[in-house]
Amino acid sequence: MNPDEFKYNEEHTWLLVEDAKLGRVGITHYAQEQLKDVVFIELPEVGTEVVRMEPFGVIESVKATNDLFSPVSGVVTEVNDTLKDNPAIVNQDPYGNGWMIIVNMTDSSELDSLMSAEKYGALVEGSI
Repeated sequence: MNPDEFKYNEEHTWLLVEDAKLGRVGITHYAQEQLKDVVFIELPEVGTEVVRMEPFGVIESVKATNDLFSPVSGVVTEVNDTLKDNPAIVNQDPYGNGWMIIVNMTDSSELDSLMSAEKYGALVEGSI
């Protein structure tokens, strides 16, 4: 269910490293499933600095409103503006078209703090 090439954090955010410095960020299948129908997403502007494990935006569903936590520190280089008009994409394709931001990472050592797909799967199943 969780793609092996992605890295994950405890706040149910994923990171796909696209090259030595860029990482694509979104929420996990588990997160969107818990939220149910996503109705609004607030994302930062390009150029915004994000900090590992601090909020970078907000996601709202019919069930709850939650902060989105950055898996790494860096500067936002791209924002998925499609989500403003169609936030439900996150429910339909959380690991593809439902991505949220691309970050130019400033500290590659932070990648070591993220979980593998297997470890994240164990976390959401409650076995770790």
